[in-house]
Amino acid sequence: MADLLLWQWAVLVVAALAIGFAKTAINGAGALAVVVFAWILPARESTGVILPLLLVADLMAVAVYRAHADWGLLARMFPWVAVGVGVGAVFVAHADDRTMQVTIGTTLLVLTGLQAVRTVQERRSGVAAARPRTAPARHGLAAGTGILAGITTMVANAAGAVVSIYFLLSGLAMLRFLGTGAWFFLVVNLFKVPFSVSLGLLTWGDLVLDLLLVPPVGLGAWVGVATIRRIDQDHFENATLALVAVAAVLLLLV
Repeated sequence: MADLLLWQWAVLVVAALAIGFAKTAINGAGALAVVVFAWILPARESTGVILPLLLVADLMAVAVYRAHADWGLLARMFPWVAVGVGVGAVFVAHADDRTMQVTIGTTLLVLTGLQAVRTVQERRSGVAAARPRTAPARHGLAAGTGILAGITTMVANAAGAVVSIYFLLSGLAMLRFLGTGAWFFLVVNLFKVPFSVSLGLLTWGDLVLDLLLVPPVGLGAWVGVATIRRIDQDHFENATLALVAVAAVLLLLV
């Protein structure tokens, strides 16, 4: 921490603002923050530093949007996320993260492209595209997304982008999207803490840096709440897709 230059502190403050903003407004901004932390700090260390900040922002988001969660969707996802976190923990213990970054980035770009095409078709035809309606389809999509989200959150704290695409595919309205995401990430990030501690990713030294970055997280959350009141569903979806795509490209390039 003492080795950080002034400009690096400034960049981390902006990234902390983005974390708060992502949790209460446009989730894709969180993926950008993850990339920035991995750029300024050693990649492995950044994973531990950012986790407490995410938890602080999760608590703020739950306080604001707690009544809007889709618990049926969460119930379908949580068991598979636990599987993914376990797989991700094994990966962190035995492999480098570059291959995973490329895999995550490529997956996000493909999913973003598919959702963008789907959205354009809906708006041109004026008819909503079919959502997964049968039980096997819903559970299959939840299983695939849950495992991928568990792996990506454990390896790179990048599950926000994966879950954002899933929520859009599920047709969640803006407040439902935010409420479901708030509870999802609070539970998942709490679940990750023992794994992060046992792997040496989260240390007491990390918490000192986190304490200094909590205020900008809070400010970002406040800006997010103010922003979300001023945008409609279409702008919300467009901004989410755009930020997820940018984060995916950065994962491939960093």
